[in-house]
Amino acid sequence: MAEHTVITTRDDYLAAVDAIAAGNGPIAVDAERASGFRYSQRAYLIQVFRRGAGTFLFDPPAVGRFDELNAAIADEEWVLHAATQDLTCLREVGLDPHTIFDTELAARLLGMPRVGLGTVVEELLGIHLAKEHSAADWSTRPLPEPWLVYAALDVELLPDLRDAIAALLDEAGKTEIAQEEFADELARDLKPVRAEPWRRLSGIHSVRGIRNLAVARELWLSRDELAREIDTAPGRLVPDASLTAAAKAMPETKRALAGLREFNGRASRTEIDRWWAAIEAGRTTTDLPVMRGNGDTLPPPRAWADRNPAADARLKAARAAVTALSEERAIPVENLLTPETLRRVAWAPPAEITAESVGSALADWGARPWQIEATSQIIAQAFVEAHQNAADTAESDS
Repeated sequence: MAEHTVITTRDDYLAAVDAIAAGNGPIAVDAERASGFRYSQRAYLIQVFRRGAGTFLFDPPAVGRFDELNAAIADEEWVLHAATQDLTCLREVGLDPHTIFDTELAARLLGMPRVGLGTVVEELLGIHLAKEHSAADWSTRPLPEPWLVYAALDVELLPDLRDAIAALLDEAGKTEIAQEEFADELARDLKPVRAEPWRRLSGIHSVRGIRNLAVARELWLSRDELAREIDTAPGRLVPDASLTAAAKAMPETKRALAGLREFNGRASRTEIDRWWAAIEAGRTTTDLPVMRGNGDTLPPPRAWADRNPAADARLKAARAAVTALSEERAIPVENLLTPETLRRVAWAPPAEITAESVGSALADWGARPWQIEATSQIIAQAFVEAHQNAADTAESDS
């Protein structure tokens, strides 16, 4: 295969499969999407490198399914950087590893302050890796040669990086922790279905009034439908700020909508009838949204002192203990235990506080065994101490 040639034909793809299968060691994999340009999160370039085989750049829209490649390498270890960003689009074309080594996640577990690929490669391998094309529109055809050079380097350095990080994990006694985290990434649902995705609209919190919220919802849904239809990132059609401005202004006429200074974007004028129809639908619908999203969302921690003082005390005590442990073990606190998990257990703890009951509660919220082993005892102790301090304060006040 010529250097930096993109594989687009079936014959070249099958030849690449044979070559990769004949290589040795782990398989480095990366994918490039067109986030910010396209609606879909599909892969527009997939890069594969294996020692003894070389580097292969595939054009997924041209190749289609990668079932043969997956059958050849699924049982091998795949090396990715920030795997959760790529696994979904890889699975869409039939690439689904059984074992991974995530160099970005491993770098986090090692306590490295910056974990971007370029930074980690430079620190551990001493190679400067330019990242100027990371936000490019990878749906562009043909892909420029400098982009292909960049894409190839992304995978060619991964096996060496994996070996350097694996040695550091072993030295720090964190190999088993990393393996649990990698397995969790593979098992995780990376495409959770949101009940009301329109509530992700930036600035939605500033929209007051149920009817205004209904208009914001209809505008978001209408934009999302158009974006999906033409495979363009929604924000490139009409920015979020334009939709929230229209929802807050509630223009009385189509002309007034078109005259809104904030209502701008590629499709704000050409699709004015669409946006006006959405506003009218929001004005007249009987299916009114509630002011807050459905679900079991917890109140923000700043409100806990008033709404649930006991939970507030538990959270503050446990958070301090987990933070101290995070520093001691050189693991970022969010990797040691997610803040959401700690908040859940602090808000509604087990009836009887023990390390075992807290550990069970943590498991219910998705904590991994190593996280439970590391934190359940200190969280239980923090909860007990918070309760005792509250009791002592109440006794002294009486």
